[in-house]
Amino acid sequence: MSQRAHSRRFNRPSNQRRSLLRSLARSLVLEERISTTEAKAKELRPFVERLVSYGKKNTLASRRLTKRRLGDDEAVKKIFDTLAPRYSTREGGYTRIVKRTLRGSNDNRKLAYIAFV
Repeated sequence: MSQRAHSRRFNRPSNQRRSLLRSLARSLVLEERISTTEAKAKELRPFVERLVSYGKKNTLASRRLTKRRLGDDEAVKKIFDTLAPRYSTREGGYTRIVKRTLRGSNDNRKLAYIAFV
């Protein structure tokens, strides 16, 4: 029997995880580079890359899907107007994760930058 793939739970209920990814994705789209923990960056990467792929299709349905996933008109507009044309010839791999130093002595989490290539 094959094992089911589980996403990271971040010790949060599903609605809070969804909101966390949505807000991280919105910040990444608007700022184009954010600093977060390594685990959150790794979980955010496929979420954002799928949104950019929707932007490359540039149909009404893909706009509605992107709006539904992000919940922010400004970020959706930026995906379709600036990010999608930038990556029109690229097949995937729109983001890069760069590992940083450890946070501090209190929780010792690994930090990382996630940015568009």
